[in-house]
Amino acid sequence: MAVYEYSKYDGSEEFSPQSADKLFDELSQYLLHYGEDVLDNLERWEEENPDVVEKLIQRGLVEKDREGKYRITPRGARRIENRALESLFDVRSRDAMGRHDTDFRGAGQTVHEESKPYEYGDPVSNLNLHETLRNAVQRQGGGTPVRVTADDLVVHDMEYQTSCATVVLVDMSGSMDRYGKYGAAKQTALALQALVRAKYQGDFLQTVGFFTYAAPLTERELLASAPKPVSIFDSRVRLRINLDQPPRFVPEHFTNLHAGLQFARRILQRQPAVNRQIIVITDGEPTAHVEGRELVLLYPPSEKTARITLSEARRCAELGIHISSFALVEDYFYFGLVNFVEQMAQATGGISATCNARDMGNMVVNSFIGGRRRRRRLA
Repeated sequence: MAVYEYSKYDGSEEFSPQSADKLFDELSQYLLHYGEDVLDNLERWEEENPDVVEKLIQRGLVEKDREGKYRITPRGARRIENRALESLFDVRSRDAMGRHDTDFRGAGQTVHEESKPYEYGDPVSNLNLHETLRNAVQRQGGGTPVRVTADDLVVHDMEYQTSCATVVLVDMSGSMDRYGKYGAAKQTALALQALVRAKYQGDFLQTVGFFTYAAPLTERELLASAPKPVSIFDSRVRLRINLDQPPRFVPEHFTNLHAGLQFARRILQRQPAVNRQIIVITDGEPTAHVEGRELVLLYPPSEKTARITLSEARRCAELGIHISSFALVEDYFYFGLVNFVEQMAQATGGISATCNARDMGNMVVNSFIGGRRRRRRLA
């Protein structure tokens, strides 16, 4: 993935007008890496190049809220998500992913051209009326009225798919700001949104950001998000924070995968889907965890935090939740991180992978599709 440098326009390069779509696509690349700060500068654009901003508004890609702040419209968000998906898959082979067969009936279905004789229990809504009437006419040799019997009934052959509930845990700690890692993680999460909307409408998908805390992200919040800036630079940190009465300043750039897994588990326990999975994208060992009503921040990474995080991962696995972990090792080969995600895979029966930002997207989406195939059998 290309690394973008974002800075104020200094007039050294000639500005050439572009189509609204192309302009928005370039804007969205900066948005992936820098978050909502990019939208704040549209106000300056409006003063210096009002026609440019007007193009985006007329195209329905950006809008102003009640406070006069620019934001991405739902149409703009869909375009970013679809472009993110296109960047991960060659358009010509996208259909090769296909849908996934199942031996029992789920929420999704595909209508095939082929038909089959009606069997007790088939939905009447799937009746192939044309074939049914043709069978009746052929059986009685023509004439009117046409009398349809049970033997004439034909229904469309339906392919049913499993439903799946997925939580994508995206690391928002300070180190994700380096080497385009967070932009790649955000792009991957957006691509999954587009994939679910296009092919797996019966699925549930939620993105959760984890840092010192953990919080769910709407599509708009995900688009506007950025890693938490590093706010303390001590070589050794030992902090306990009361969650009921937190101080005014809490450093947010730590890695609380424990809280992220807890959040994901609670979300997935409310979902009735056959398959449930958590996809973790991170670039560092956990440096924070929760003890009762206290938040514990420990740096360098501690064995205690790792142990508590692994315990939560096992709890998820015991509930039938599959965990896939992707360790970003863009800037250096971090043996501690690699060892941790491998331990988590061993403890949960899940999978772990090390990758860089460029390759991560395809690996995560393939894992998502593979997770949909792990389904329980009905007795």
